[in-house]
Amino acid sequence: MDAGRVWRLYHRDEMAGEIDEQTHDFPWTYGRFRPLPGFEPLRPLFVARNAALDADDDEAMIRIDDEIRVVALTMTHPDGHQVAEFLLSIEGDEAGFRWRDEPFEDG
Repeated sequence: MDAGRVWRLYHRDEMAGEIDEQTHDFPWTYGRFRPLPGFEPLRPLFVARNAALDADDDEAMIRIDDEIRVVALTMTHPDGHQVAEFLLSIEGDEAGFRWRDEPFEDG
């Protein structure tokens, strides 16, 4: 287990939060989310994502996930390099994500 590793989220050039890695359930990684002030403008995206998940609204989930990755956030690996693609869920102080160093395949 890689507990103690810290993944960082950035909105534009501002750090928006950190995820302290806790557990894995391949391909997902889970951890404790520590929001920073830069996360507040993004919080509504994650509230909407959680609502879409609860409603089984796949189209909304895809749209929101794209917005989170493409428009709103970048993620860095604990070693500092930027992750190419990721899916991210944040609810309260819990985060779950999956990532790749290469873009996800469409389809």
